[in-house]
Amino acid sequence: MLDYIRLDWDLPILPQLPNGFKSAAILLHPFVQMPLGWEKSKRENPYQHIYPSDEEMINLGEPILWKEVMTKSNLKSYEALSVALQTSTGALRYKYKREDWANLLNSYLEITPDLYYPDSDRTSLFIIDSLLKVLCSKNANTLYFSEPIYGMNGSFKAQDKSPLEIGNLSPNDLIITDENMDFAFMSLYDSFTTLIMAKDTNIENTIRLVNLEAVICDKETSLSWSWFL
Repeated sequence: MLDYIRLDWDLPILPQLPNGFKSAAILLHPFVQMPLGWEKSKRENPYQHIYPSDEEMINLGEPILWKEVMTKSNLKSYEALSVALQTSTGALRYKYKREDWANLLNSYLEITPDLYYPDSDRTSLFIIDSLLKVLCSKNANTLYFSEPIYGMNGSFKAQDKSPLEIGNLSPNDLIITDENMDFAFMSLYDSFTTLIMAKDTNIENTIRLVNLEAVICDKETSLSWSWFL
């Protein structure tokens, strides 16, 4: 089992990985597209803003890639979209925030019905199935989890829990690894991303096989990868 770890946001990620892990990628949580008219049907007054519940998101929502939102909002890079998201939620302040990028993003969302921000703080429910495929790709059956908020940890059979149940193992911080510790993924607070780690030196091939949007970590990539444009 691997306990949840705290990484320094300003230092390169790869040297901070637990022993045995050699590569990593920052997975980008998809935006959430609900059926047209969904929010209007839920509102009790015209000014109420509603975010879909976990059950509604899984059963009715569709994931929308960052690339699509970038194209339509006129944001030019993953870094710019990441900063726009974090500025909008107050996660970035002072010299790092970009109100102009946040305004581009929010202007696009205002004219796009029923499109919502990605999950922040915890791993997106939309990518958990793909992550389970990665964790079980080398014949692992048992997965281990650790979360620091309530000090809980434990194990479960991969086939026994749904993405919704896995997403609810912790309200925020969570790390899950396979029994052989070939892979691990952990949620990142205030980031709209999840970090995945691998023993293999080339994680890019793994990410490509499950078709996830990601920033592949090189020797200089930090958790503040998007802040310094």
